[in-house]
Amino acid sequence: MEDFKFFLHLLTLTLTLHLFPISLASSPYNCPIAFCGSNAYPIQFPFHVLDQQPEICGYPGFNLRCDKQGNTLLNLPNSGEFLVRTIDYRAQMIQIYDPSGCTASRRMTLNLSGSPYLGSPSRNYTLLSCPVEVTRSRYIPVGCLTNSTYSTLATSSVSFATRMASQTACRIIGSLRSPISWYQDQQGFTSDLNMDISLTWDSPNCQECVAEGGFCGYTNTTLQDIACFKNGKRSSKKTTIALVIVSIALALPAVAASIAMAWYVCRDYRSVAEWVARPSVTAVTPETATIPRDDLVIGLDQVTIESYTKVALGESKRLPGHEDAACSICLSEYNAKEIVRCIPECRHCFHAECIDEWLKLKGTCPVCRNSPSPARVDL
Repeated sequence: MEDFKFFLHLLTLTLTLHLFPISLASSPYNCPIAFCGSNAYPIQFPFHVLDQQPEICGYPGFNLRCDKQGNTLLNLPNSGEFLVRTIDYRAQMIQIYDPSGCTASRRMTLNLSGSPYLGSPSRNYTLLSCPVEVTRSRYIPVGCLTNSTYSTLATSSVSFATRMASQTACRIIGSLRSPISWYQDQQGFTSDLNMDISLTWDSPNCQECVAEGGFCGYTNTTLQDIACFKNGKRSSKKTTIALVIVSIALALPAVAASIAMAWYVCRDYRSVAEWVARPSVTAVTPETATIPRDDLVIGLDQVTIESYTKVALGESKRLPGHEDAACSICLSEYNAKEIVRCIPECRHCFHAECIDEWLKLKGTCPVCRNSPSPARVDL
């Protein structure tokens, strides 16, 4: 068996030496890494800082500039200038925001055409203008688009926007499709669009090079071919590919011989092993069988929901809990003889059909966000 292991090691070594040759050449030039002020992130290829780095150090469309305050600015041809929050070369992502502090308003006119950037991920939003008394403490407004009289809401839920427009004094004022930041809250009905805008790029693709500790750059002053530089040296992709093809052609005879020799040595061992080895069968009994279970429910189960107080309103429309004129879920006023249900821990009440559906999905009070005690689930 030791002979068989030896030939396996020999085969692995042969493949490694022939299929993965290393070709490095000295770099014809060096591009300095730039910084704007005290920014912690470096600026390197494909980005190019005007007046600080040679043109050969950047890729077309990736020009940046530093202002007198030490900020980094990116100019999008059809959307104007943005401040740069950070650059992630490994993910090929840049985070930008509005210099005046209202990124939400810039999203409404964001146009990435003519630039090398992509907005990913993105989402459709409906914009609503609502009186502040309707939205106060209930929904997340777009702060920089809100005044003392009217609040601007942005929602990705078409049904929510339609219901607000039909049942309240809110009106739909527009819509937009905009990139969202990876850390933006995905749970609420409304969103504060004043988050940073995340942009990515596909070309040039240097993710693999950066992941290996290198950085990309042009191979010469013609600004055509791009290579990966590591420790002051570069690896030419075209040269490497050519050498790999030649190495494979030269390695095939040696690989074939190694495989044939390994097969010859292990043939006798295999015939003996077939007599020694005996398959084992394990019986599956009802005690050892795995019984699949249903997916766990995120909200509350029906038993728990039905245990909460449920009453029909009288002519006085008096609730058994907190006195509210309207249901906080559907925003409709309570009427006599309507069925309401109240959550015992916080005593907030809602239309029964509204809160039943809510608790099945969310499992928390829509007003105070407290979590009612769920019934025990036997698994």
